[in-house]
Amino acid sequence: MNQRDVVFPAGRQALYERNRYSPAVRANGFLFVSGQVGSREDGSPEPGLQAQVRLAFENLNAVLKAADASFGDVVDVTVFIVDPEANFETIWEVVPEYWGDAPYPNITCVGVTWLYGFQFEIKVVVKLPSEEAR
Repeated sequence: MNQRDVVFPAGRQALYERNRYSPAVRANGFLFVSGQVGSREDGSPEPGLQAQVRLAFENLNAVLKAADASFGDVVDVTVFIVDPEANFETIWEVVPEYWGDAPYPNITCVGVTWLYGFQFEIKVVVKLPSEEAR
Protein backbone atom coordinates (compact mmCIF):
# COMPACT_ATOMS: atom_id res chain seq x y z
CA MET A 1 0.00 0.00 0.00
CA ASN A 2 1.28 3.48 -0.84
CA GLN A 3 1.72 5.87 2.03
CA ARG A 4 -0.61 8.84 1.83
CA ASP A 5 1.00 12.25 1.36
CA VAL A 6 -1.08 14.04 3.99
CA VAL A 7 -1.23 17.82 4.45
CA PHE A 8 -1.92 19.22 7.94
CA PRO A 9 -2.65 22.87 8.62
CA ALA A 10 -0.80 24.35 11.57
CA GLY A 11 -2.42 23.88 14.95
CA ARG A 12 -5.16 21.45 13.91
CA GLN A 13 -3.41 18.06 14.07
CA ALA A 14 -5.05 17.03 17.35
CA LEU A 15 -8.53 17.66 15.94
CA TYR A 16 -7.83 15.53 12.86
CA GLU A 17 -6.19 12.77 14.91
CA ARG A 18 -9.13 12.69 17.32
CA ASN A 19 -11.60 12.39 14.44
CA ARG A 20 -9.37 9.96 12.49
CA TYR A 21 -9.15 11.57 9.06
CA SER A 22 -6.68 13.50 6.96
CA PRO A 23 -7.40 17.15 6.20
CA ALA A 24 -5.97 16.75 2.69
CA VAL A 25 -4.09 14.21 0.61
CA ARG A 26 -1.77 14.98 -2.33
CA ALA A 27 -1.86 12.57 -5.28
CA ASN A 28 -0.71 12.86 -8.90
CA GLY A 29 -0.57 16.66 -8.95
CA PHE A 30 -3.89 17.12 -7.17
CA LEU A 31 -4.86 17.94 -3.60
CA PHE A 32 -8.04 16.34 -2.28
CA VAL A 33 -9.27 18.37 0.69
CA SER A 34 -11.65 16.88 3.24
CA GLY A 35 -14.81 18.81 3.99
CA GLN A 36 -14.07 21.89 6.07
CA VAL A 37 -16.61 23.34 8.46
CA GLY A 38 -16.70 26.44 10.63
CA SER A 39 -15.12 24.71 13.59
CA ARG A 40 -13.10 26.40 16.26
CA GLU A 41 -9.76 24.90 17.32
CA ASP A 42 -11.56 22.64 19.83
CA GLY A 43 -13.87 21.36 17.07
CA SER A 44 -17.00 23.18 18.24
CA PRO A 45 -19.19 25.09 15.75
CA GLU A 46 -18.76 28.83 15.34
CA PRO A 47 -22.11 30.42 16.25
CA GLY A 48 -23.99 32.27 13.52
CA LEU A 49 -24.32 31.05 9.94
CA GLN A 50 -22.24 33.73 8.20
CA ALA A 51 -19.50 33.51 10.84
CA GLN A 52 -19.52 29.72 10.45
CA VAL A 53 -19.15 30.01 6.65
CA ARG A 54 -16.27 32.49 7.03
CA LEU A 55 -14.50 30.18 9.47
CA ALA A 56 -15.03 27.21 7.13
CA PHE A 57 -13.28 29.18 4.38
CA GLU A 58 -10.51 30.22 6.78
CA ASN A 59 -10.03 26.57 7.78
CA LEU A 60 -9.99 25.62 4.09
CA ASN A 61 -7.45 28.34 3.33
CA ALA A 62 -5.21 27.05 6.15
CA VAL A 63 -5.18 23.60 4.53
CA LEU A 64 -4.48 25.10 1.10
CA LYS A 65 -1.65 27.23 2.50
CA ALA A 66 -0.09 24.16 4.13
CA ALA A 67 0.02 22.62 0.64
CA ASP A 68 1.49 25.79 -0.95
CA ALA A 69 -1.76 26.37 -2.81
CA SER A 70 -4.58 28.91 -2.75
CA PHE A 71 -8.26 29.05 -3.60
CA GLY A 72 -7.21 30.19 -7.07
CA ASP A 73 -5.90 26.64 -7.64
CA VAL A 74 -9.27 25.05 -6.80
CA VAL A 75 -10.91 23.29 -9.75
CA ASP A 76 -13.81 21.46 -8.09
CA VAL A 77 -16.01 22.47 -5.14
CA THR A 78 -18.70 20.56 -3.29
CA VAL A 79 -20.71 22.34 -0.62
CA PHE A 80 -23.13 20.77 1.79
CA ILE A 81 -25.85 23.00 3.24
CA VAL A 82 -28.34 22.17 5.97
CA ASP A 83 -31.75 23.51 4.88
CA PRO A 84 -30.51 25.11 1.64
CA GLU A 85 -33.86 26.69 0.89
CA ALA A 86 -33.55 28.80 4.05
CA ASN A 87 -29.74 29.21 4.15
CA PHE A 88 -28.45 29.44 0.57
CA GLU A 89 -28.81 33.21 0.11
CA THR A 90 -27.24 33.95 3.50
CA ILE A 91 -24.28 31.71 2.67
CA TRP A 92 -23.86 33.16 -0.82
CA GLU A 93 -23.53 36.66 0.65
CA VAL A 94 -20.21 35.45 2.16
CA VAL A 95 -18.86 33.32 -0.71
CA PRO A 96 -17.63 36.24 -2.90
CA GLU A 97 -15.30 37.31 -0.06
CA TYR A 98 -13.31 34.10 -0.66
CA TRP A 99 -14.17 32.98 -4.17
CA GLY A 100 -12.04 35.48 -6.12
CA ASP A 101 -12.56 36.59 -9.69
CA ALA A 102 -13.71 34.60 -12.72
CA PRO A 103 -13.07 32.07 -14.04
CA TYR A 104 -14.66 30.28 -11.10
CA PRO A 105 -14.27 26.61 -10.18
CA ASN A 106 -17.13 24.25 -10.89
CA ILE A 107 -19.46 23.54 -7.97
CA THR A 108 -21.96 21.02 -6.72
CA CYS A 109 -24.33 22.10 -3.93
CA VAL A 110 -25.93 19.36 -1.86
CA GLY A 111 -28.76 19.87 0.61
CA VAL A 112 -28.37 17.74 3.72
CA THR A 113 -30.24 17.22 6.97
CA TRP A 114 -27.27 16.90 9.33
CA LEU A 115 -23.62 18.03 9.49
CA TYR A 116 -22.61 17.14 13.05
CA GLY A 117 -23.90 20.45 14.42
CA PHE A 118 -22.72 22.58 11.51
CA GLN A 119 -24.80 24.21 8.76
CA PHE A 120 -22.19 24.45 6.00
CA GLU A 121 -19.31 22.33 4.75
CA ILE A 122 -16.97 22.88 1.80
CA LYS A 123 -14.82 20.23 0.13
CA VAL A 124 -12.48 20.93 -2.78
CA VAL A 125 -10.12 19.39 -5.31
CA VAL A 126 -7.06 21.45 -6.21
CA LYS A 127 -4.76 21.24 -9.20
CA LEU A 128 -1.46 21.88 -7.49
CA PRO A 129 0.87 24.45 -9.02
CA SER A 130 3.78 22.79 -10.78
CA GLU A 131 7.24 22.98 -9.27
CA GLU A 132 8.29 25.31 -12.12
CA ALA A 133 5.45 27.71 -11.25
CA ARG A 134 6.55 28.08 -7.60
